[in-house]
Amino acid sequence: MDLEEVNTENNVSTLKQFVLLGFSDFPGLQAFFSGVFTIVYLIILIGNSLIITITRFDPALKKPMYFFLAHFSSMEICYVSVILPRVLFSIWTQDGTIFLLHCAIQMCFFLVLSTAESLLLAVMSYDRYVAICNPLHYSLLLNPKKCVQLVIGSWLSGMPIQIGQTCQIFALDFCSSHQIDHFFCDMPPILRLACGDTSLHELSVYVVVILAGGISFILIIVSYSKIISTILRLPKARGPSKAFSTCFSHLLVVVLFYGSATITYLRPKSLNSSTMERLLSLFYTVVTPMFNPLIYSLRNKEVIAALRKLFLRR
Repeated sequence: MDLEEVNTENNVSTLKQFVLLGFSDFPGLQAFFSGVFTIVYLIILIGNSLIITITRFDPALKKPMYFFLAHFSSMEICYVSVILPRVLFSIWTQDGTIFLLHCAIQMCFFLVLSTAESLLLAVMSYDRYVAICNPLHYSLLLNPKKCVQLVIGSWLSGMPIQIGQTCQIFALDFCSSHQIDHFFCDMPPILRLACGDTSLHELSVYVVVILAGGISFILIIVSYSKIISTILRLPKARGPSKAFSTCFSHLLVVVLFYGSATITYLRPKSLNSSTMERLLSLFYTVVTPMFNPLIYSLRNKEVIAALRKLFLRR
């Protein structure tokens, strides 16, 4: 491996490359992983692209709810494309080598997109809150200009802090080990390669995760508490079950995304395990994005109708 010695007395090296171990500890399953990840990636691309297409061209879906959903699908495609192509390349070539700069770029994009997703989920919960709890002011509070501002804010708000966090982590000195026991460049496995005491950096990771994800999660909880309270007060004639059905898809996505990510980043060190870490990371980076288009479409009659029109037209 190409290493440039900087301080031999302290056994500190400036690494030019890392090696992503990925799933190399399962040599007999490489073909299986290749097939599964290829199929999953295609499902994610096709499913989310279909949602973007129908929300763009179907007049019945020209509503703030579907405007946000289209951008959420766009984020999902970007989010997964930061990780899966690199995983597939490593499996196909049996070479997990990744330059330090490329590793930093992958981590930065992953963190920025994760933050953007959590913020957009909060925006989507606000959309449902206004639609159910304050329907008379819905078109005023969520006019086209406001919707665009909320989406741009979701995309951009996490950039400064996550770019700063990435620069902070990759400014560390790394010791002789250069093997990342993971399938992509994530913060916990990178920090484990750093020399010396990294407790301050680990604390900053926790703080950023809590700020970036916690604030969004609190906003979602507050929104849905008010939504549920309002729905329970609705007369049966107005169909509270229909209102619950409309919100269920979004809540399920929120639980899947926040649940797996929270366990990954905030679980105690005593429970750290590289295998468990990879499994949890797979869940929120690959499995959840694969199911999101199904969750949003199968429980939404307007989306199903738009898909039928799209395919019948073709």
